[in-house]
Amino acid sequence: MPKIYVSVVIDAPVGRVWPVVRDFNGLPEWTPFVADSRIEQGRDAAEVGCIRYFHLKDGGLIRERLLALSDFDCTQVYTILESPLGVTNYIATLKLTPVTDGDRTFAEWSAEFECEPGREAALIEGIGQGVFLAGLQALKARFA
Repeated sequence: MPKIYVSVVIDAPVGRVWPVVRDFNGLPEWTPFVADSRIEQGRDAAEVGCIRYFHLKDGGLIRERLLALSDFDCTQVYTILESPLGVTNYIATLKLTPVTDGDRTFAEWSAEFECEPGREAALIEGIGQGVFLAGLQALKARFA
């Protein structure tokens, strides 16, 4: 099963970063690749089980279900329901941890998924660098 892991250190305390990341409908506010987003059926974006429906700036459509949200651990877990990526059993985790040296935030974004044989490397590179790292770097820049 392919795995992706990226991380960055953000020069802001978790208490300032988590409210931005916590919003399951907030990707357009802090990522460079999401054009718009909405939560289906008028549910709350913090409600486990809600589904976000968003368009990428390149036109792709993605639907994801929130599987877990913890304010205690500053962790969000979700799965892809529909996407042009060609992945199945996709589970991603976005987690923030306090860095006590300088009151900063350690941000981690990881995922596991299944795909057709031979596509693993391209998906790991595309999602890891083009989505997760690009998103975390944009989040980092927001607090610079």
